[in-house]
Amino acid sequence: MRALAPSLGVGTGFEGLAVYREAAALSDDIDSAVSEWESFARWTVGVQIVRAADSIGANIAEGYGRRTDESP
Repeated sequence: MRALAPSLGVGTGFEGLAVYREAAALSDDIDSAVSEWESFARWTVGVQIVRAADSIGANIAEGYGRRTDESP
C-alpha cells in the first residue's frame, strides 16, 4: 500500500481535491489487491469491494457538481 501524499492543490474541479485524489488512489490499490485473489473470492466479495471503493470518488464528484457559491 502506498503512503498518503500531501495535497498539492493541483487541478481544477473535483479532480483537484485532495480527498478525490486519495479516493482514486485507494480505489486503484484495492483493485490491484483484489485482482490477485483466487477466482471465487474475486468474483464474489472482491467485485463488491472494488465497486464500493469506486463509488467514493463518484460520490465526491457528484457532490462537487451540486455545490454552489450562492449565499443563503
